[in-house]
Amino acid sequence: MSETSSEKTLTNEKKLTKKDVKKSWVRWLFNNMSCYNYERFMGIGFLHSMVPAINRLYGDNPEEKKKAMQRHAAFFNTEPTCGSPIVGLTLAMEEKRANGAELDGDAINSVKTGMMGPISGIGDSVIQGVLVPLLLALAISISNTGNLMGPILYIVLITAIILGVSYLGFMMGYNKGSEAIMDMLESGVINKVITGASIVGCMVLGALVANYVSLSTPLQITTQAEPFSIQEQLFDVLLPKMLPLLLTLGCYKLLSKQVSSMVVMLIIIVLGIVGGLVGIF
Repeated sequence: MSETSSEKTLTNEKKLTKKDVKKSWVRWLFNNMSCYNYERFMGIGFLHSMVPAINRLYGDNPEEKKKAMQRHAAFFNTEPTCGSPIVGLTLAMEEKRANGAELDGDAINSVKTGMMGPISGIGDSVIQGVLVPLLLALAISISNTGNLMGPILYIVLITAIILGVSYLGFMMGYNKGSEAIMDMLESGVINKVITGASIVGCMVLGALVANYVSLSTPLQITTQAEPFSIQEQLFDVLLPKMLPLLLTLGCYKLLSKQVSSMVVMLIIIVLGIVGGLVGIF
């Protein structure tokens, strides 16, 4: 009798196929910000990525299917590439819940909410803060010579990195669960990566400022011998690219005081026009 019951349990076990899992990953990759809004942020995109799994697990139970769709349309926000393990983990939790595990909707949403913040911090620091500016700087430097390989190289590299990180993270979340993600978050390696990424990011931004921010002054001081150039004989001697650096630091200061980026741009335009007319810049 027990063997028959065990065989029946195994027969009724609901299991996501590899196609279901990959389909969910593809949906997350391309639609994570679908219907992005101030109420739910990425909630609708998250739900869209969960639909293949929901159909597989709860297709024969309309009430549970409805609850699952409502559950995953809730507020969610993280960095899309590094946040893919959360989606994979949620698939695994829904699979266990459909097979009788003691996991209610609140528990699943609590796990999602608890992980989206830390992972978002890592993703924003590494992907948005370092990787994208670094690759753009490389591509722009190549393109300045008229080489078409600049934009092509950027597209190929950023696509390969995002696809690789997103897919591997998604499968890690689905196959290994929350313990693997928490070990990754709590390990000292992650902190070292973030610190190193911050240093590299500062170096990249410094190089971008030196190469692409242009500001100089034609002012001269008349002397008995020959005119004294403030730009060439003072600023460039003390600190080359001093004015571009001061301009960048001024913009950063305004932005840190919650001044709108549009306002900062208008200030730069006004200063450029007035400074050019007066002869200061």
